[in-house]
Amino acid sequence: MRKAALRRAWAPLIGLFWGALMVGSAQAVLPAATGEGDALPSLAPMLERVSPAVVNIATHTRVRSQPNPLMDDPFFRRFFNVPEQRGPMPERRATSAGSGVIVDAAQGYVLTNAHVVRNADEIEVTLVDGRTVKAEMVGMDSQVDLAVLRVKTDGLAQIEIADSTTLRVGDFVIAIGNPFGLGQTVTSGIVSALGRTGLRLDGYENFIQTDASINPGNSGGALVNLRGELVGINTAIIAPAGGNVGIGFAIPTEMATNVMGQLIEHGEVRRGVLGVSIQDLGPELAEAFDVKETRGVVITQVLEDSAAAEAGLQPGDIVTAVDGRPVARAADLRNRVGLSPVGEQIRLDILRDGRAMSVLAIIRETGGSSADGEAVSRYLKGARVRDLRDGEIDYASSGVLVEEVERNSAAWRAGLRSGDVIINANRRDIVNLDELRQAVPDKDAALLLRVNRAGGVFFVVIR
Repeated sequence: MRKAALRRAWAPLIGLFWGALMVGSAQAVLPAATGEGDALPSLAPMLERVSPAVVNIATHTRVRSQPNPLMDDPFFRRFFNVPEQRGPMPERRATSAGSGVIVDAAQGYVLTNAHVVRNADEIEVTLVDGRTVKAEMVGMDSQVDLAVLRVKTDGLAQIEIADSTTLRVGDFVIAIGNPFGLGQTVTSGIVSALGRTGLRLDGYENFIQTDASINPGNSGGALVNLRGELVGINTAIIAPAGGNVGIGFAIPTEMATNVMGQLIEHGEVRRGVLGVSIQDLGPELAEAFDVKETRGVVITQVLEDSAAAEAGLQPGDIVTAVDGRPVARAADLRNRVGLSPVGEQIRLDILRDGRAMSVLAIIRETGGSSADGEAVSRYLKGARVRDLRDGEIDYASSGVLVEEVERNSAAWRAGLRSGDVIINANRRDIVNLDELRQAVPDKDAALLLRVNRAGGVFFVVIR
């Protein structure tokens, strides 16, 4: 009886043991080919061809240590007998990692994200074969978050570039990059959505959304299709818990190649403007304008002596397409115009008083100087400012645009951010950079700025 009871007790455990053993044996003898002798499906051959064109990027930056605010307190120093800190604060070397894609092996051009290499004093590129070479900056565009580097070495492999406009939701894609500095890593997924916007307050956005695992360090890496062709540059993730949650974004090659060409040719992106203020159409406006269309862009203002005025555009016109491609929202039109080279002619399909028509407009470049904020005031150190161009944004028509702000700089700590528009300085309205300089006669004096941020206006005291 006792033996029978023991057998009954051990029977389930023995069954689990033999089941695990059989599963392990089955996995150990999985065939490398089908019953007909054909190889099993694998992405390995494509990745072996493409991976050498994806590189790891390491940047080195000298960062000045921040002083302890207690050291500025005379009572604290006297009480604890701490000498006053004199001279500049010591510097430390900060290192960060990212990814890049070789797009031209002959010239050594590497495409990556601007935020990967921004403020870098040294940039090193590590190839898949283990070689590490210095890279030089060719050009950078913060508004699209792209940069072009150049390396001078032999034996480079380049990636083929596909037309991202042919992508469809559900297409398989592969992300290749350097997550967390681990080294080249491959993940797979599908295209989850196209034309995503709203990730930043400024800049040009038209992201590919994918569930291929993208993590910190993947930025600047390749998003490729199953043919191994580049369809996007991995650039951002939504990570509430700090890790991948299956929502990543890539800049499509349609946008990347446009920016890359200008960076290589000019070292910068020379953007043009149409000279209009715009807003989304929407069902309510469509009903008010008595049109059947509910997706499009309404022109609310046409600036004098602009490309739009010359083309004959009028307030109330509804733009439905640019060069034959549908325009569903204001971001679509802004992207199309902002990424068009100066002098390019575009065709706009519009509805005017319910009638469909087309107009031709030639993109114009507007004047405007640019300067480091420190040249205006020591409290604006770390900011790049320039004249706001006509029709460039829809929430301000004049002022000084804060083009970019270095993280942890004096301007950053004061609260300024990229995309802010300074419209008043020291109680004096300003419309351009020259007037800002006139409003700040003393570079060492405190500043009172009135700032427009995405339509919200507030004061900033910087001292």
